[in-house]
Amino acid sequence: MGLDVSYAKATNQVCAAAVVIELESLAVAEVATVLGEVAFPYVPGLLAFREAPILLEALQGLAHEPEVLVCDGYGIAHPRRFGLACHLGVLTGLPSFGVAKTSFIADFVNPDRRRGAWSPLKEGGETLGRAVRTQDGVKPVFVSVGHRIGLDQACDMTLRLCPRYRIPEATRQADVASRRVLRTTGRSGGAPSGASESR
Repeated sequence: MGLDVSYAKATNQVCAAAVVIELESLAVAEVATVLGEVAFPYVPGLLAFREAPILLEALQGLAHEPEVLVCDGYGIAHPRRFGLACHLGVLTGLPSFGVAKTSFIADFVNPDRRRGAWSPLKEGGETLGRAVRTQDGVKPVFVSVGHRIGLDQACDMTLRLCPRYRIPEATRQADVASRRVLRTTGRSGGAPSGASESR
């Protein structure tokens, strides 16, 4: 299941989306969205405090409990080793991992250009995740565990969720859903500068 938050430009309005995806077909099974206002300021490295409350509200709107949470952000590949995916996993008790579009703190060597190639994300000799190539010749994504899941499993699931696009279908659909709600309510969706680097 994918989670994402979209921001209305120049306001504190946000929309969180929780989208349940069938892993085999990648069909959208359920969508829950919540409109709200952020109460926590944008601070790099502390985005979980800004986004987790409204994402938890969106999760509560689902009819069925998801099996795994896929977050647009970080798990342990985070300055405090506890990013958004860790927060949401611990708060819900569900397995969780993060798939970020940019590397925040760790060093990595670009993986081979073929789909499925990867290289470790490291900081100070500690492996925090992997840079994973989800499409041939496309920039890698950055996978790190959050809660109750191993890195191999998180990377395998990321690839299964990326048959056509760079980012997992679950978080892609959550982004689409949250932006659609902002558009239909007369707000234009955006994201704070640097948001994907600090979840």
